[in-house]
Amino acid sequence: MISARRFLEKQRKSGMLPAWIGFVVLSLFVFVAFSDGDFSFLLTYASLLRCFGLMLLVLKLRRSGSAAGVSAKSLQCYVAVFTTRLASILRHEGYLPYDKSGDWLYHVVEGLALLATVAALVLVHHTYNLTYEENNDSFGSFPPLPANLGALAIVFPCGLAAALLHPSLNRDWFSDVAWTYSMYTESFAVLPQLFLFQKQASSRETVEPLIGHFVAALGFSRLVEMAFWMSSFTELSDRYGNRHVGVIVLVAQILHLIIMGDFFYFYLTSLKRGLPLQLPTGSSNV
Repeated sequence: MISARRFLEKQRKSGMLPAWIGFVVLSLFVFVAFSDGDFSFLLTYASLLRCFGLMLLVLKLRRSGSAAGVSAKSLQCYVAVFTTRLASILRHEGYLPYDKSGDWLYHVVEGLALLATVAALVLVHHTYNLTYEENNDSFGSFPPLPANLGALAIVFPCGLAAALLHPSLNRDWFSDVAWTYSMYTESFAVLPQLFLFQKQASSRETVEPLIGHFVAALGFSRLVEMAFWMSSFTELSDRYGNRHVGVIVLVAQILHLIIMGDFFYFYLTSLKRGLPLQLPTGSSNV
């Protein structure tokens, strides 16, 4: 009991606790109001986590008046994620939660996440563009790809993979490919942000708390989503009935968690100690 009190006191002093408490309260309200107790509510909960993280990022940008530490390339990837997912779920119901949160709430949350991502990009590239660390946000900077188009190193291969390997729950080629593309791209969209953290490590000791929350929320959302698909991936078959596509979708989500492994370690360590998130150094993957 004493250790729990100490832990909560550390989080209060570090400023890392209130945002998550607010999210938990909101989550409980949404669960009671919209969930029928169906396991598929995990999809809606994962969507809420993503939206929460992106809104924290917008708050960070507005509060600090600085885009330092934020990867525009990751945000560009997430614009592609939410746009294509909405293009699928607004037209068909194959990938929606089964409970009543799939009637409209899931769509609204994904739409809000897209708006928050676009708002963050506007703040990074226009409002606070003088503080944007373009030199550190250098993921994908290799010939012949221009440095400012590094996000293409993620979005193009994922588009090709989605066109070739996708389930067919919607029985519509475009809709199925759009959903699969969003799933594949989301698995790697955080890479530019993690790469930026690594570039910063030599000059900055800690990550700003709200940026840490933002990245953690994106990672935890994938963990929640994977919990659903681990029990349901067998439903994801292609038009010929082959279920290997479901395995690939599940593997893509597992890859996301592997990519974020180091970050989760440092993030949870900072929570335990009640200290700012420490940036990894040297050869760390983050």
